[in-house]
Amino acid sequence: MKRARRNHGATFKAQGALAAVKGDKTLAELAEQFQAHPTQIPEWK
Repeated sequence: MKRARRNHGATFKAQGALAAVKGDKTLAELAEQFQAHPTQIPEWK
């Protein structure tokens, strides 16, 4: 059975975008931290 699709809120996306802008971690590390696909994080920026 498939996992239910998740909808991320604006504050969650903002946290991910700010972490990506800082540039301390790679997209793969951020994706693991936020449990999101690596291609989603640049879209949040």
